[in-house]
Amino acid sequence: MTVLANNHLSVVVPATDLARAKDFYQGKLGLKLVSEEEQGLAFEAGAGTGIFVYLRPGGGPAEHTVAGWRVKDVEAAVAELGVRGVTFEVYDMPGLKTDERGIARMGDRLGAWFKDSEGNILSINSM
Repeated sequence: MTVLANNHLSVVVPATDLARAKDFYQGKLGLKLVSEEEQGLAFEAGAGTGIFVYLRPGGGPAEHTVAGWRVKDVEAAVAELGVRGVTFEVYDMPGLKTDERGIARMGDRLGAWFKDSEGNILSINSM
C-alpha cells in the first residue's frame, strides 16, 4: 500500500466562466464553497473530498467523465438533482443504454451522467 491509498483525492475541473461554474456547483449540486480565488473555486464534496474548478480561458470541456460520486440511491439522487435543474444524459450505444431518466443498469449497479455548466461530464454511481 502506498501513501496515496490512505489520503483523500481532490478533483480538478476546467471552466471558462467561474461565475457560471459557481452557480452550477453551489446552486444546482449544493456543494459548499470553501474558497474563491481569481483563478478558481474550491468546493467540499463529501467525506473529505473536494473539487477545484479552475479558470481555463479558451479551453474546452473534457470529453470523458471527470468526476463521479458514489451514492446509496441513484434513482433518488437523479430525482433530487433533476428538481434542482440538473439534466441527465441519455445514452443508447453498445455497452451503455440509459432509460428516459438517464439511468443505466450495469449488472447490479446503477449509474447516471450529467454535464456541468462548462460541458464536463460528471457521474453518480451506486455504492
